[in-house]
Amino acid sequence: MVAVAILAAGRGTRMKSSLPKVLHPLGGRTLLERVLDSLQNLSVDHCLVVVGYGAEQVQQAMAAYPHLTFVEQRQQLGTGHAAQQVLPYLENYEGDLLVLNGDVPLLRPETLNQLITTHQQQGNAATLLTAQLPNPKGYGRVFCDGSNRVTQIVEDRDCSTAQKQNQRINAGVYCFRWPVLAEVLPKLQTNNDQQEYYLTDTVLLMQPVMAVDVEDYQEILGINDRLQLANAHGVLQQRVKEQWMRLGVTLIDPDSITIDDQVQIHPDAVIEPQTHLRGISTIGAGCRIGPGTLIENSTIHDQTTVLYSVVTDSTVGAGSRVGPYSHLRGEVTVGDRCRIGNFVELKATTVGDRTNVAHLTYLGNATVGAHVNVGAGTITANYDGYQKHPTVIGDRTKTGSNSVLVAPLTIGTDVTIAAGSVITQDVPSDSLAIARAQQTVKPGWRPKQLPPQA
Repeated sequence: MVAVAILAAGRGTRMKSSLPKVLHPLGGRTLLERVLDSLQNLSVDHCLVVVGYGAEQVQQAMAAYPHLTFVEQRQQLGTGHAAQQVLPYLENYEGDLLVLNGDVPLLRPETLNQLITTHQQQGNAATLLTAQLPNPKGYGRVFCDGSNRVTQIVEDRDCSTAQKQNQRINAGVYCFRWPVLAEVLPKLQTNNDQQEYYLTDTVLLMQPVMAVDVEDYQEILGINDRLQLANAHGVLQQRVKEQWMRLGVTLIDPDSITIDDQVQIHPDAVIEPQTHLRGISTIGAGCRIGPGTLIENSTIHDQTTVLYSVVTDSTVGAGSRVGPYSHLRGEVTVGDRCRIGNFVELKATTVGDRTNVAHLTYLGNATVGAHVNVGAGTITANYDGYQKHPTVIGDRTKTGSNSVLVAPLTIGTDVTIAAGSVITQDVPSDSLAIARAQQTVKPGWRPKQLPPQA
């Protein structure tokens, strides 16, 4: 049996932000969400989150995790004090307690599983996750005997000069036998430079205690300021991009590309420079995305090209071409083998298969059929100053250049709309619609201020 306590009460003053530190985003998800993600392969009996600064804000942000129990730490008096707040919630619990920090977002599930397995197989009272850090400044040092049994833990600020030479650091991740920890927590003292209750001091009161070194020390990097947040993003990006390249995705100039780890990419896709894939997005096999493209919370089906464009909350069918300089937003659905071209904006619009919207067009709140050709400069005038109105365009219809379709409007199938028309009334199928003033030409006319030609 394993319970989890996540320490997430701190403000994070070095972030220079009113937002609680654990709610700062990293690759599209908050730090706290990433810590919760690291538990995905574990069987957890209870999951407690210790909150303090911005407690209500943190609870609201975690509304999608109904299984969480929030524990309030009104005064932040150290990690040991935070663990003491859990005591009433785990009364009579006989299992193990995994303690995590809400600002350590890069832990892999496999690492936590190894920690818990070692703890239980060795019969430890406590097991610490540790790492050999090239530059351990700022981290507490862990001292062990030849069997990795912990003999002492000293916070960085309390280390002597000799102790600071030790590169094994405390990751702040622990697995405790809860009944033993519950017995020693009330005994903690504040005999340190910060006058705080250190959870690490329980090591002196529990036996046996073992250290488990993490293979990749970057997993235990904590976030205390914006620089460390940026460094963590770099680590996350390296992981994600290496994964996709090994699975058959081509990244041209990976350093200029960002990919959220919720994104799915199928083999033989090519991601061009300066492209950013965000949120819950899927890129189909054989797609070419970019350069200079943003895809967010969208699905791009197989063999589609998206060039110098922005696609958010939308779906683009197979074999289509989007861009350059297209903007699809607000739940747009584009069919197969379509052309959405230069300087085209689609908003809350559905486009049927093999339809071309090639250039200089805005379609909003529209339903467009299959095999339609939307001429250059066509727009739907869908907003009357108070609300949006729909436009329906039937299959095989053609709109001429600079057409204005004033919604609400229904245009039938096989309709041709003459260039420059302003259409304000429904158009039946199999018809030609012309709505423009008659051209007038006045030969020999000149503005009065200009003299006649010699």
